[in-house]
Amino acid sequence: MKAIWNDTVLAESDKTIVVEGNHYFPPDSINRRYFTESDRHTTCPWKGEASYYTIKAGDGEYPNGAWYYPDPKEKARHIKDYVAFYRDVEITE
Repeated sequence: MKAIWNDTVLAESDKTIVVEGNHYFPPDSINRRYFTESDRHTTCPWKGEASYYTIKAGDGEYPNGAWYYPDPKEKARHIKDYVAFYRDVEITE
């Protein structure tokens, strides 16, 4: 699977985990030069607190376009630090 935004491959892996319709990419599969930590956090009742990245690629910026769970609750431990993307990021095989 590939995550593509602004004609840029942000992440690529054949080991994504699908949760609630979102592909979560392993942390070592993302191209970190396009990601900047964000101050945004949200809470999911069963996964825990999500942290966000702002994506910068080409001449574009996508604030809070990706998220991950640095310290997920027990039921979501399998996606710890895996990165998911909002719908504007194209996920392809």
